[in-house]
Amino acid sequence: MEQTKLMQLIEPVIKGLGFELWGCEYVPRRRQSLLRVYIDRRDGITLDDCGRVSHQLSGVLDVEDPIGGAYILEVSSPGLDRQLFKAEHFRRYCGHRVRIRLKWLIEGRRKFDARLRDVEGKQVRVVELEKAYVIPLAAIEQARLVPDMTQT
Repeated sequence: MEQTKLMQLIEPVIKGLGFELWGCEYVPRRRQSLLRVYIDRRDGITLDDCGRVSHQLSGVLDVEDPIGGAYILEVSSPGLDRQLFKAEHFRRYCGHRVRIRLKWLIEGRRKFDARLRDVEGKQVRVVELEKAYVIPLAAIEQARLVPDMTQT
């Protein structure tokens, strides 16, 4: 199953229901794999929203059958500690704190807890303890926002 084709299949369904496809994760497992789909909307996501999207996606996925074998479909909000999937997500959250785990070492490190400075081309710039780092998007295994609990 190719991630891009899956996104192309489910995104029109999600947009048609009035939501943004924030991202998705496919976790292959021996018995039952997991397809996790994150949806978002400006005024937030409710449990009913997740149920509606899940119902619609189940129908499309059953007909198109893009995933071989058994899997669980999970639809949820990206949450406060949302994972950043695309360059536009990083742009949207410039100035915020992020936790980044890399696929390979950069300057001898695989993990960063830093402030997102900007995005240029296919790279993000972060600052951690007053030191700047340039990280290629391709090197990022996972990036998550760190919620700021001081804001009201």
